[in-house]
Amino acid sequence: MASSPQALDALVIGAGPAGIGTALALAAVDDLHFGVLDRGQIGQTFLDWPEQQTFLTPSFTGNGFGATDLNSVHPETSPAFSIGVDYLNGAQYAKYLRSVAGHFQLPIMEEVEVAGVAVRSDGFEVFSNRGSVRARSLVWAGGEFGQPLVPRISGSTLTDHTSGAAAWAIRSGDVVVIGGYESGIDIACLHVENGAHVTVVDENTPWDAGSGSDPSFRLAPRSRVRLQRALATGRLSLVSARAVSVHAVGDGFATKLSDGENIRSDSKPIAATGFGSGLGPVQQLFTARPDGWPELDEDDQSTITPGLFLSGPSIRHGGLKFCFIYKFRQRFAHIARVIGERSGKDTSALEAWREAGMLTDDLSCCGAECAC
Repeated sequence: MASSPQALDALVIGAGPAGIGTALALAAVDDLHFGVLDRGQIGQTFLDWPEQQTFLTPSFTGNGFGATDLNSVHPETSPAFSIGVDYLNGAQYAKYLRSVAGHFQLPIMEEVEVAGVAVRSDGFEVFSNRGSVRARSLVWAGGEFGQPLVPRISGSTLTDHTSGAAAWAIRSGDVVVIGGYESGIDIACLHVENGAHVTVVDENTPWDAGSGSDPSFRLAPRSRVRLQRALATGRLSLVSARAVSVHAVGDGFATKLSDGENIRSDSKPIAATGFGSGLGPVQQLFTARPDGWPELDEDDQSTITPGLFLSGPSIRHGGLKFCFIYKFRQRFAHIARVIGERSGKDTSALEAWREAGMLTDDLSCCGAECAC
């Protein structure tokens, strides 16, 4: 792609679920010329997942009955069917992504590290270790895993973030987890199941969130079941407080809380403090919302850089979070349609995505609560 004399209609950066899914939607647009770049292999983020980490949302095969697999990135595919597993681990999901990319013959270049992006009069020029490539539209689908957020406290270097293997390795004795949402409860339950005594610290007590049906704001059912089992062992404590510092004490560590208490652990505290937007070299081409997430227009496009789209878990519209695959995949076909129409292409094939429940262009219908 770097040697092509003409600009592509679109270039997707990232070959995870957001990048592959967007590329599949672009492939459905008639005669659209596009490509995909990734810093590593297809599904690299999932290949980097700790071995013990699995999906929170289950995969199931129900496509033939109009129920698309929650973790699929194309209406006619299913990770559960391809892999034969409901709660996939990272390596299994990466295998699914590779199989889908291969089946649909997506134009992907692996091992391409994007170093910079420049705005040109006719679109964008992307610079990488493999040269440069021009594209009229650019879709950033780099994901968030590459930007782990460490806690902003004294001694944060003495913590192990959940993105690393060290946090998931079997631990004995007393364990402290900073952060009590999904990743915090997930890893806390793992260590309880392996015999450790775990204290989870979070002043917002997300484990108590019981209102609303949106799993972006409350624990997933699987997490709640595991939480109750862990509490029943007597080896899990949930503390409503804010961690303010971490320091070494003898052969262990102490986490100081906002109420003045110190909680000792036999290993480094685990930081379950989430991830940033992961925008990397396009950070300056987006403006930030008051909450720090990228500001987007109704087409998931940068409000200051026309033609630059965002695909993936960092999408925010008002109070809506598109942080699960089955949420942000709703926008793949919408982005592809916008790009296709701007290029004067036939986008009618994308209506099949709408029929499969994978195209949402009316954001007002998102976030509706269940009656019971």
